Amino acid sequence: MLDDVQIAYYDSTTWKPVYRSHSDSKYYDEQSDAGVVLRDMYYDMKDRAFYLKEHQNHTDGVHVHQRLVGCELLYSNKPGQLHYWDAFGGQNMEEFIFDIGKHTIQIKMLWVITWNQLKRVHENFMYENVYHPICIKTLRRYLNMEKNNVLRKVKPRVRLMKKTLSDSHGLQISCLATGFYPRHINLTLFRDGQPVDDDQITGGEILPNGDGTYQMRKSLVISEEELREEHKYNCSMKLKHLSQDNKLDITFGK
Repeated sequence: MLDDVQIAYYDSTTWKPVYRSHSDSKYYDEQSDAGVVLRDMYYDMKDRAFYLKEHQNHTDGVHVHQRLVGCELLYSNKPGQLHYWDAFGGQNMEEFIFDIGKHTIQIKMLWVITWNQLKRVHENFMYENVYHPICIKTLRRYLNMEKNNVLRKVKPRVRLMKKTLSDSHGLQISCLATGFYPRHINLTLFRDGQPVDDDQITGGEILPNGDGTYQMRKSLVISEEELREEHKYNCSMKLKHLSQDNKLDITFGK
C-alpha cells in the first residue's frame, strides 16, 4: 500500500508479488528484491502462526495472523522510521520500530520468544541493510508514479439532513460529508454555537466510496422537548488542505 492506494499483493501460489500496474523491466532488480522479502515474510508468518497455535493451546480451526510493516518518507524526502506490528487471534503480539537515525531497533513488545544478543544483532543488520532500504526505494518509486493520485486534494460535498422519528416524535439530523480526499477530516455538529457532546453523537467513522474518495456521517437525535425550545444546529467541516471551512446552518423550532 502507498498511503491508501494498493500497489501490489503477494500470491502464495506463484510465490510472486502481483503489481497493480504493469511491471517495468527497468525496475526488475528492485521488484525481485521486494519479492524475496515478501516471500520470506509469508513463510515467517506461517511458522509463527503454527508456533503460537501450539504454544497457546488453540484448537484446530481458523486462526488469523496479521502483520503490518511500513516505512515513511519525511517532508524533506529523507527516510523515516520503519514500523512493524504483528497480531495473532486479534491480540497484539509484537511491535518494534527501526530508527534509521539511531541505527537501532526499539522494541515495544515481543512474542513469547525472546531475542538473545546474536538474534538482536542479526535483526538490526537485516533491517538497516535490507528491509529499510528496499522499503524506502519502493516507496519513492511508487510515490513518483502515483503522486497525482495520492497527493490529490478533493473538496467534499456537505449536506445536513433531517428525519422524523415516528416513535418518539423527535428528529434525527445527520451531517454527511462525502467525496473528499485525503481522508483526514474533522466533522462537528454544533448546538447554539457549542459542539455537541460525543456521547450524544452516532456515526463518525470514515468510510470509502467506490471512486477512491471518502465519506463521514454524524447523527444527532433531537427530542420533542428540544424541538419546542428552538435551537440552532450547525454542521462544520474542516480539512487540512482547505483554506476555509464548509458550513451549513439549519434552525429548528418556531
